[in-house]
Amino acid sequence: MKYFLDSAKIDEVREAYDTFGIDGVTTNPNHIKLSGKPFKEVLSQFTEFVKEKGIEGYEKFPISVEINPYLDNADDMVKMGKEIAGMCSNFVIKIPCTEAGVAAARRLEKEGVRTNVTLIFSPSQSILPMKNGSLFISPFIGWKENSGEDCVQYIDDICAIRDNYNFDTEIICAAVRNGKQFNDCAVSGADIVTAGLQVYKDSMYHPFTDYGMAKFQKAWDETITD
Repeated sequence: MKYFLDSAKIDEVREAYDTFGIDGVTTNPNHIKLSGKPFKEVLSQFTEFVKEKGIEGYEKFPISVEINPYLDNADDMVKMGKEIAGMCSNFVIKIPCTEAGVAAARRLEKEGVRTNVTLIFSPSQSILPMKNGSLFISPFIGWKENSGEDCVQYIDDICAIRDNYNFDTEIICAAVRNGKQFNDCAVSGADIVTAGLQVYKDSMYHPFTDYGMAKFQKAWDETITD
């Protein structure tokens, strides 16, 4: 399973890449806002980062960039998607799972622009984007579980649909909030999880690891090591 960072802050991307070896990045308009930088400046920083690391191209390190959420017709979505994709070969165009969005993603894929169909909240929403060859789909986890839904069956079903028809689309479990959700997604067979940097850090913590380290440090101190 691949790990993507859900952030538009370049310092977080660097830390996650250097520390955890993340495989890609996902962004959305809220992440861009939280970065405190203009949209195009953020994209420029990403472009410089992949050049610096020698990971140019979406095949090596995909970066999902979302189109203007006010766009509501396929022509405008396709136009903006092409503009963004032309800025950097790593950029994958993030498009909402609406009727117009699915149509736009289909057109972009036919023209060689890779897409990530996002804001998926049911297995039925996942089928057309996979059938039409989108590179990624992004079913959301955290938002659904925040409202009391159990997402295990939901992700199981999407993964089963992918496998039943040998779709090439990769499933990004989005808005992952904790280590249990990482585990659930991995067991279900999702290709990718995307989460914030702190979520990754928190998922690495376990009190028994600290307990074991303290125990072994005490033993080390009480042992003649020369």
